[in-house]
Amino acid sequence: MIRSLFFASLLGLNITATAGAADMIEKTSPHSVAETIDRLEAAVEAAGATVFARVDHAAGAAKVEMDLRPTQMLMFGNPKLGTPAMLDGQTAGLDLPLRVLAYADNEGVVRVVYHDPADFAGAHGLPADAKYVQMMTGALDKLTSKAVADE
Repeated sequence: MIRSLFFASLLGLNITATAGAADMIEKTSPHSVAETIDRLEAAVEAAGATVFARVDHAAGAAKVEMDLRPTQMLMFGNPKLGTPAMLDGQTAGLDLPLRVLAYADNEGVVRVVYHDPADFAGAHGLPADAKYVQMMTGALDKLTSKAVADE
């Protein structure tokens, strides 16, 4: 890869090496996967954001006669945050609306994961100090914390 980048630079080509998978934020939940996503959905709606989809990956696997531990994803967003991001870099629409995954690991521990908005902001050339990135980061932390709260 380094050799390819060296020769590309000699030819005046602009090639960017991409890092591995984006950083994920992870939390554990004392609730089942379904209850965790129910709680997240309620928190999202209470915050005035829009839930666009809820995907039950385990149910999809069952339809093709495969077993998958409980795994659900919630896709949600707020155009007041997402639109400015896409105005700065329209490819941000690939990572928006935001997504949070809850799954039971091989020991039955329910985990909640999502991509760090600062990572996908960088991937789309968005300003690192953009207010919407900070707001997305804060919202994801607050909403997922409500979903996993032990109450």
